[in-house]
Amino acid sequence: MVGSILGYEFMQRALVGGALVALTCASLGVFLVLKRLSLLGDGLAHVALAGVAVGLLTGIDTVLSSLVLTVLGALGVNETIKRTKVYGETATAIVLSVGLGLAVLLIGIAKGFNADLLSYLFGSILALNTSDLTIMAIVLAISLVSLAIFYRKLVLMSFNEDIALTSGIDAQFIDKIFIIVVAMAVVVGMRAVGILLVSALLVMPASAAFQLAGSFKKTILYSILISLACVEGGIISAFYLNLPPSGAIVMLLFAAFVLSALWRKISSKKADRAVSMTRA
Repeated sequence: MVGSILGYEFMQRALVGGALVALTCASLGVFLVLKRLSLLGDGLAHVALAGVAVGLLTGIDTVLSSLVLTVLGALGVNETIKRTKVYGETATAIVLSVGLGLAVLLIGIAKGFNADLLSYLFGSILALNTSDLTIMAIVLAISLVSLAIFYRKLVLMSFNEDIALTSGIDAQFIDKIFIIVVAMAVVVGMRAVGILLVSALLVMPASAAFQLAGSFKKTILYSILISLACVEGGIISAFYLNLPPSGAIVMLLFAAFVLSALWRKISSKKADRAVSMTRA
């Protein structure tokens, strides 16, 4: 079965690209969820849509145009949070609205590339080329290096930013680096599952992992394993069942979250019973 899949070059590229995106989004998603910025991926995805529209309208490479605009949007969210009294969710909603509004305007002006947008809206992981894989690998490397350098500081900032500030950590600089890397992950993620679903890659594996893990490092590990299993499983099931890969991936991620939540509930009940019997 696996051999027949690997006999197709487009499936080879899809599986490799899926693994690269899964690793990138899963590792970053844990910090996003912990920092209560779960909607950031969705907001930046809509900005990426505006970037794609700019690229299609001007003839610029869509990956480059969406990357530039998404990074600017990410920095906009960061500045809005720091310079105003709004929370992260509000700042994300503002940037989401602006990005979507700009995309609608550009699409209306262009009138002609609506069909091209479908692959960006719903993903086209089966159409990945060598250039796409190279970009995904570079983004993954940047993500892992950034997390390795700032890991301890990011953890402290995620749990208690006030303590991080008093300890002398340059939180603003690290936040900017982190949010730029997230923007890059959104851009490569949209090639896998599309702009409309990319936030699922960032949020769902991490949310499922938080239900299972007992430590922070294990949470990151579980997030990566869940993401890899669901992305690769989604691609394979889509191949054999003739389904859209992006939809299959997201539904598997949702199933993983539901199962992990049930597991935590069952485990908690067992622990409560054990405590009750001990006291008795």
